[in-house]
Amino acid sequence: MESDSSIEKRSVVDDTTAKPHLNTEDVDVAAELTAGKDFVLDPEQAARVRRKIDLYLMPLMCILYMMQFADKTTLGQSAVLGLTSGPHALIGQSQFNWLGTIFYLFFLGFEWPQNIALQYLPVGKWMSINILVWAIALLCHAAAKNFAGFFVCRAFLGICEGAITPGFMIVTSMFYTRQEQTQRVGYWFFMNGAAIVMLGLVAYGTLHIHSSVLQPWQWLMLITGIITFVVAILFWFFFPDSPANAWFLTPEERVIAVERIKVNQAGVENKHFKLEQFIECLKDPKTWLFFFFSAISNVTNSLSNQRQLIVAGFGFNPLQTTLLGCVDGVVEIIVIFCTVTSATYWKNGRAYSAVLAYCVAILGSILVNALPSSDRVGLLFSYWISITSIAPFVVMLAWVSSTTAGHTKRLTTNSIVMIGYAVGNAAGPQYWQDKYKPRNHVPWLILSICWAVSALLLLVTRFYLARENRRREREGPDTRFDDVYVAEKRPDGTVVEKRVDKAFLDLTDIQNRDFRYVL
Repeated sequence: MESDSSIEKRSVVDDTTAKPHLNTEDVDVAAELTAGKDFVLDPEQAARVRRKIDLYLMPLMCILYMMQFADKTTLGQSAVLGLTSGPHALIGQSQFNWLGTIFYLFFLGFEWPQNIALQYLPVGKWMSINILVWAIALLCHAAAKNFAGFFVCRAFLGICEGAITPGFMIVTSMFYTRQEQTQRVGYWFFMNGAAIVMLGLVAYGTLHIHSSVLQPWQWLMLITGIITFVVAILFWFFFPDSPANAWFLTPEERVIAVERIKVNQAGVENKHFKLEQFIECLKDPKTWLFFFFSAISNVTNSLSNQRQLIVAGFGFNPLQTTLLGCVDGVVEIIVIFCTVTSATYWKNGRAYSAVLAYCVAILGSILVNALPSSDRVGLLFSYWISITSIAPFVVMLAWVSSTTAGHTKRLTTNSIVMIGYAVGNAAGPQYWQDKYKPRNHVPWLILSICWAVSALLLLVTRFYLARENRRREREGPDTRFDDVYVAEKRPDGTVVEKRVDKAFLDLTDIQNRDFRYVL
């Protein structure tokens, strides 16, 4: 969005009146569907369109998110399938940790270019290309013979993942209201748990494949890679780029879809990079609160790659460890469901729901450190309790989308948040060292500290946003953008002026003083 002062007063057809006038490239794409129309949204029609969006959008998003998490954690699963131990081991513990770090270093390096691509290119198609490259890289793992080979494969996985979560955050904000976004983010994040269950069962099956050519971990890479390849093809043909051109919606339903999200005051998208929104994002304190939360909270995400080794360290054999890993996924689904449901229906309770989950996780980590090594069952259940730590990040992802407006600003914020995610994940594997095995007391202490700091950051963010809302309430209504027009040139050469709703002017959350931050 142009800065306030750059909205020029230009003469129009009516010589007696000067109206604020914008070029079509300055406004949201939804303006093309809604400009000049006095549309009254029928709640029943809105609910019907939402159900249709859920039907066509959610299954694809859930399947892809399940596969991207399964593919990412195949390395951790492979650790107990002979990759790091046994007569056919190819890498050691130190190299294994570095492969986890390498993934996120390349994710970090390519996160900003990926978000630039998401701004200029069709979102669905760009994600599809990345999924395809991702699938090929995963298949290549099976052919790797040394650390260098795995390095290249993990690098490509890291590059491609940079498009998935930011892309999903953008799509979710395009199609759903702020009230709906937390649950929808939860739906596709549930699939991390489903991926763990699926991966555990597939890995268990590979242990029963007797082959002199391929090891169990190679079968795992091939099976998951082929499934991901199929998902890439489905995504290319069936995933929409925005509600303005969604193939499964009629022209009337597209208007309803964008009118539904008018309450977000954030629009759908704008394909033009706006420098002033980029600068505003860098100056916005909440951007950096979300960044530091993302970085610190994801230092602990190394549990996803280490979980099999942790459970094995409690004294379980490879078959038991593989099957018990399925329970990790079930626990993750339950805690995410409980937390996002609480965050959705607890009025202004997003931060509080997330902090509660962290309190449970800290209890689990304390128990893991305190219980004796002989109490295998107690240690296992304490570890499962600590899995609640995954849920606050889900709440934060939806919170970022709900509190940021202006398409360039939203993409820039997403990029900074995901850079924080990459920094945390890159650092995470390095504190799981051989000298701390088998109980890993120091790593579990680090987890507890990171979760406590993350909880504090969420409370600080909530305080800051609540204070900003109170300031805006004192300012009163913002009428500066209530009467803005775009000019549309018809085929016969005549120019027609159409009024654009404030929600579709591609204003940022700071420019639009009527914007209120959800808490």
